[in-house]
Amino acid sequence: MNEPETIRTMLADSKTIAVIGLSADPAKPSHYVSEYLQQHGYKIFPVNSTLAGAAVLGEPSYASLSALPLKPDLVNVFRPPAAIPAIVDEMLALGLRNLWVQQGIINLEAAQRAEQAGIRVVMDHCIMVEHRSQS
Repeated sequence: MNEPETIRTMLADSKTIAVIGLSADPAKPSHYVSEYLQQHGYKIFPVNSTLAGAAVLGEPSYASLSALPLKPDLVNVFRPPAAIPAIVDEMLALGLRNLWVQQGIINLEAAQRAEQAGIRVVMDHCIMVEHRSQS
């Protein structure tokens, strides 16, 4: 978890990112981090059950990962630690292989389970900060 090579590979190889917990509020980190990612060429898929069907950052929002029209390259999470196990379960069911959990969000048990099942994990790191440091 959190190996520099994993971070570099995820950022370089991912083109589509499902953002779980993406808020419509521009002041929220999930919003401005996702906007930054869009500005740097990533296709964002908002995942937020309370906003399903609404547009966020110009993209339709989906209720869950399984509702997405494609399998995203990366799942970026802005949800509390207690939500991570269910996200890992859904990723495993869908065959998704890259999980990025934002800074300040830590669930080591879920991360370990994900890695044991073949999912690459970055946890407690901001994807925007890491992207800027790679550029």
